[in-house]
Amino acid sequence: MLTLLFCVALIYVAVTLLVWGIKAAWGIAKLVAFLVLLPIIVIWLAVSGLILIALGVLILAAVFTTIGVLLGV
Repeated sequence: MLTLLFCVALIYVAVTLLVWGIKAAWGIAKLVAFLVLLPIIVIWLAVSGLILIALGVLILAAVFTTIGVLLGV
């Protein structure tokens, strides 16, 4: 009986750590995409002559960031 309780608790801890790890990885991926990839894409668009698309991307990023800050996400 004690072995069954231990196995259930071990599975619970493993699943909890897995879910926490996935959430942490997703948060890090979003941070990297926003801080590294977005400026690279915008600079590439501006250099290649697609300044209107680059401005649109910047405006969308600003709107989403403002909404995220206001909602506390």
